[in-house]
Amino acid sequence: MCRCLRIYLSGFYAWLKAPLSRRAQEDARQTKLIRKAWKDSGKVYGYRKLHDNLLDQGETICPNRVARLARQAAIKAQIGYKRRPGSYGGKPSVVIDNTLDPQFDVEAPDRVWVTDITYIRTLEGFTYLSVVIDLYSPRVVGWSMQGRQTTDVALQALLMALWRRKPENKVLIHSDQGSQFTSMDWASFLKHRDLEHSMSRRGNCHDNAVAESFFNLLKRERIRRQPYKTRAKAREDVFDYIEMFYNPKRKHVRNGMLSPVEFERQQEMRTEGA
Repeated sequence: MCRCLRIYLSGFYAWLKAPLSRRAQEDARQTKLIRKAWKDSGKVYGYRKLHDNLLDQGETICPNRVARLARQAAIKAQIGYKRRPGSYGGKPSVVIDNTLDPQFDVEAPDRVWVTDITYIRTLEGFTYLSVVIDLYSPRVVGWSMQGRQTTDVALQALLMALWRRKPENKVLIHSDQGSQFTSMDWASFLKHRDLEHSMSRRGNCHDNAVAESFFNLLKRERIRRQPYKTRAKAREDVFDYIEMFYNPKRKHVRNGMLSPVEFERQQEMRTEGA
């Protein structure tokens, strides 16, 4: 007998060997599911999306319980690095009215696309990513990466979007007033492809919030704070994020917690069944 605690050692060892309570066992089981969902997301999901993921698996669990189990297991969303400060220089060649103004709710695919450019650090220097996003989903329908921030990187992303989607109606292309989108080459391309151009007000990032939001997600959820060794490695990781995770898998609140690909698929099925 342990006199200081007034307990028998035999009882203490029996307690150690006793199985976990039913609640503790359930906590351990669901923590494993939460950890797997977190890793499958690239360690970017917070407790709300983790909760929705468990519901998709048929689990019965409330958001507060997911938050508690995630906190106990040290599971939390990764944080990225801050946006590179920029400045406006020179007078744009072409300035277009803000036709979008901004109306982010679109009733059909391939009606409004937004485009923008961001930078990514590598040990070889910066590489620049241009994306084209369909506001309907919001799905990345085109993207391009180059070592220089030129109009060509934006044109290549738009060409990919046109090749992939082959829109039957006239598409509104919304951009900011970056030099790539105010150039004569950009304006000429849109004119010859019968695309309508809309442009944000100067210095107003809210007019192109969807593209800004995507870049924030990309940097927070994948790029994080550490630079890539090469531009090629950065391109591989961006490809994996856009094509293997963001478009087909990443849940969006505005989509009813569906990925862009799944949202478009379900909306298409509803239209065909109507």
